[in-house]
Amino acid sequence: IYFNCVVNLASIRVVNSELNLEGSLLFYTHRCGHCQRLAPEYEAAATRLKGTVSLAKVDCTVSSETCGRFGVSGYPTLKIFRNGEEASSYEGPRTADGIVSYMKKQVGPSSVPLRSEADLNSFINTFDASVVGFFSGTESPQLAEFLKASSALRDSYRFAHSTDLRIGLKHNVDTDFGLCPHLNSENRDILRASDLLTAYYDVDYVRNPKGTNYWRNRVMKVATQFQSRGLTFAVADWEEFQEELEEEFGLGLSDGGELPVITIRTRAGHKYIMQEEFTRDGKSLENFLEDYFAGRLKRYVKSEPIPESNDGPVKVLVADTFEEIVNNPEKDVLVEFYAPWCGHCKNLEPKYTELGEKLSGNPNIVIAKMDATANDVPPNYDVQGFPTIYFAPAGQKDQPRKYEGGREVIDFISYLKKEATNPLVLHTSRDDL
Repeated sequence: IYFNCVVNLASIRVVNSELNLEGSLLFYTHRCGHCQRLAPEYEAAATRLKGTVSLAKVDCTVSSETCGRFGVSGYPTLKIFRNGEEASSYEGPRTADGIVSYMKKQVGPSSVPLRSEADLNSFINTFDASVVGFFSGTESPQLAEFLKASSALRDSYRFAHSTDLRIGLKHNVDTDFGLCPHLNSENRDILRASDLLTAYYDVDYVRNPKGTNYWRNRVMKVATQFQSRGLTFAVADWEEFQEELEEEFGLGLSDGGELPVITIRTRAGHKYIMQEEFTRDGKSLENFLEDYFAGRLKRYVKSEPIPESNDGPVKVLVADTFEEIVNNPEKDVLVEFYAPWCGHCKNLEPKYTELGEKLSGNPNIVIAKMDATANDVPPNYDVQGFPTIYFAPAGQKDQPRKYEGGREVIDFISYLKKEATNPLVLHTSRDDL
């Protein structure tokens, strides 16, 4: 017996032992307003999914023991089951369309086997983010890893694979490799969890699929030569990421055009731009990658110009001087990351300047600040709001400490008295503090 629509269950035990539920289970109560709003959407989704995947529900006012067994503490709660066992919680949209879309991804294997070129063409003829892997055989260790990844990421991507490398020849794949996905606003956080090379150009699978795949195939032809080096590859639409490219890489409208623009962003936050124009034979991209892996590329760092004069009590930092000033191994540095428009930063400014004046005679401590909206912040400084203040002690520059104390001058001085590497030398007498 399988559920073809919504039914009531008195006990999960029945599901596990007899029904082998493969689908979604809704835990609800009649008194719950959210449950009442979800009910017609869930019913509609069940009708549309009939014969494909099962949807079921449990009334927790009747089966409280069952609901407690699965840790249900709020309503409605949706859980995904595979082979009668709980697999995950459902965190998707609570509409019929959202439930149907989500549950279709849960049906069957996480990666679809492709047995012919027609299978491949049918699979990639979609606008959804998709990943295809080509492998030398069913025993390929890369295939085993690919299937693990597809199971973990099936909610975010469509996966398919083939153990016949001949199917991939049209896409310039002749060894084990996965085709790069289309980077977009929905999947960028997942993709950027890895070191990522992205080719930005006019990616448009609706109006220009042939042109989109033309450049993608040229990127992938080169990517196959570097597939074992720990770099992920993707293509993205220039227009969709235009604002981000200008903000993060300094690339304006004049930098975009017919040819792809290539960037690399690592997990550590290091950024690189391919300066040479992309060539249709892929040679320029190949050279770029060889230089990247050889450590010959200069990182791109967004930085304001270095100040001509920097003699004030608070040193002005820009990204290009951060290493020299903050990471000076002989000095303790207190650094404020601020935004010009931040009201709290403006309130702090006179106090921070006074602190700098009081410590101006101390040769071992630097009081500094940096506009975090105009300069790249080093990756080991977590700046989520403004102002954010860190203390980088001498000899421990790889372990900056976030300042969480008060923002009066006396608070800063008390902190530095405890944390400074050397005794404080104050410009004013102790009676003035």
